[in-house]
Amino acid sequence: MWRGWRPAVAGVAVLVLSGVAPAQRSPATLTALRGLERGQWQLKDTEDGTTRKLCLSDPSTLLQLQHGNTQCSHFVVEDSASAATIHYTCPGHGYGRTTVSVETPRLVRVDTQGVLDGAPFAKELEGRRMGACG
Repeated sequence: MWRGWRPAVAGVAVLVLSGVAPAQRSPATLTALRGLERGQWQLKDTEDGTTRKLCLSDPSTLLQLQHGNTQCSHFVVEDSASAATIHYTCPGHGYGRTTVSVETPRLVRVDTQGVLDGAPFAKELEGRRMGACG
């Protein structure tokens, strides 16, 4: 009965012991983000009302707003047509968990929390496409 399982168990053991993990999906390929329109977006903090503009050429940028271009590893928690959630870890800079809920291709809600360089953060943002970048 267990003979059929031996190759599978051996394969998992090799992966675990070698430190190699199976390939994960890139945040750029998440279903919820595929339909978002590229262009100039405004992100409004729902707590204090502050806004910032973002030229969105890659929708996965919304998943790691606090850590910016820092090199981080990502783990996909949820990938549906209307929402994407990732947990990410940035060695030496902290980590975060972000959910992007897509209401329309031009309207999203971003909930993000984590730690950036030792300081905790938690933000809820509303993102709206405003037009073309420029």
